[in-house]
Amino acid sequence: MSVILYVGFVLFTGIERLVELVISKRHAALAFSRGGVEHGLGHFPAMVVLHTGLLLACIAEVVLLDRPFLGAVGWPMLVIALLCQAGRYWVIWALGEQWNTRVIVVPGATRVTRGPYRWPWLRHPNYWIVAIEGIALPLVHSAWITALVFTVLNAILLLGFRIPTENRALAALRES
Repeated sequence: MSVILYVGFVLFTGIERLVELVISKRHAALAFSRGGVEHGLGHFPAMVVLHTGLLLACIAEVVLLDRPFLGAVGWPMLVIALLCQAGRYWVIWALGEQWNTRVIVVPGATRVTRGPYRWPWLRHPNYWIVAIEGIALPLVHSAWITALVFTVLNAILLLGFRIPTENRALAALRES
């Protein structure tokens, strides 16, 4: 029964991601209509594959490797995963029309200073949430291989490509 519930939870998470893509597409269209310039097109497909792969790997590892639900780990990870969901929507709310899954900078846009963006010491809060979720979601049902592989690949993608791309794009905006 726990496997069925877990698969349902992961599938529900996937549905949430599809809703986020609809929001993102709407926000991207608005940004482009305002003269937005996209950065980092090269790494975006890898992000899509990695995040889709996380959901699929969570299910595959639990089902194929018969991973158990261990309450001592599973319950706290479930709470953390649910808090990450709330955090994702806090970020989406805080960024408003500026939020999307791509790096699009609109000339003249101002820096967001509400929600988790009000604290200058907390850089890229969305990526912290994604990193934590990438550990918590698989560990809800002991999918430790998925948690480990996603964490390593996500760190490479974020630290090597995504965050530097965003930082350069935002720096260029401030200079113009």
